[in-house]
Amino acid sequence: MRLGQLSAGTLLILLAPLTAPLPGPGATVMFVAGLVLVLRNSAWARRRFVRAKRRWPRAGALADRLMRRGSALRRRARAALPR
Repeated sequence: MRLGQLSAGTLLILLAPLTAPLPGPGATVMFVAGLVLVLRNSAWARRRFVRAKRRWPRAGALADRLMRRGSALRRRARAALPR
């Protein structure tokens, strides 16, 4: 099951650029869905994602927001609290 989800996520990530010329946000949705599947099923991919987020924090924040990650929602809520 895990290998199937990992390969489906990889396939979605690879097909996203091919659908980019089509009208609408289809490529973004496909890429995000593929990234979610890969990150849920691969510890290696999670480590690489965390490193990339440290290197490019603005892009990492955008990726977290697009994937609606719980950790990103908690960080934003904590940052909005008065100090």
